[in-house]
Amino acid sequence: MKYTVITGASSGIGYETAKLLAEKGKSLVLVARRTKELESLRDEIKSISPDSDVLIESIDLSYSENVYALYESLTNLDIETWINNAGFGDFDLVQDVDLGKIEKMLRLNIEALTVLSSLYVRDYHDVEGAQLLNVSSAGGYRIVPNAVTYCATKFYVSAYTEGLAQELIHNDAKLRAKVLAPAATETEFADRSRDQEGFDYSQNVPKYHTAREMAEFLYQLLESDQIVGIVNHEDYSFNLRGPIKPYAG
Repeated sequence: MKYTVITGASSGIGYETAKLLAEKGKSLVLVARRTKELESLRDEIKSISPDSDVLIESIDLSYSENVYALYESLTNLDIETWINNAGFGDFDLVQDVDLGKIEKMLRLNIEALTVLSSLYVRDYHDVEGAQLLNVSSAGGYRIVPNAVTYCATKFYVSAYTEGLAQELIHNDAKLRAKVLAPAATETEFADRSRDQEGFDYSQNVPKYHTAREMAEFLYQLLESDQIVGIVNHEDYSFNLRGPIKPYAG
């Protein structure tokens, strides 16, 4: 049995991606901090696809030791796709940031993603059909005011994943790496970025996608031969394309 791992699966894009992949008959490993939400999602997936195996891992990936422990716990599985979706943002001027929150964001958005990607590449470099998908942001290609530090983490994700994708191709690896770059998406992202609950996208954001729409875009990227799936910040169209970052190889 082959599995797809989704980090940050308890809400938003990860949650909807899990349901969409269940509709395709995939077996899943769902990773997030919140056990109750993961259990609810597992029950929902079993009602969608009774034959899908669903494993849950309640773990906080902002702690380095947990990152290695998660991967080690899954080494007995055949993982056809690994989706690094876990992450969060921060809407503050640099002079006003909560450094404790920023340190945690750096560990989750950059360190955990890099370690998990590296471990997966090491083990699945030569496995036909294996895919690594890292979720970045339109803010990983264009700096957003009041979100400089967050955007910098996503610039890293975009550059790292695009570079890895080209490295794999140039070294004749069978594994493929891809990067998804959503723009505004109706999730818990705004609440956590602002440290306030109840953000209403319909009242505050002129254009946005639902989490389900982004999950569908993610699936299109998985099914394509392209490296980047990015939302155009002007008209909110979704585009599949080759690398955007300059590459000297």
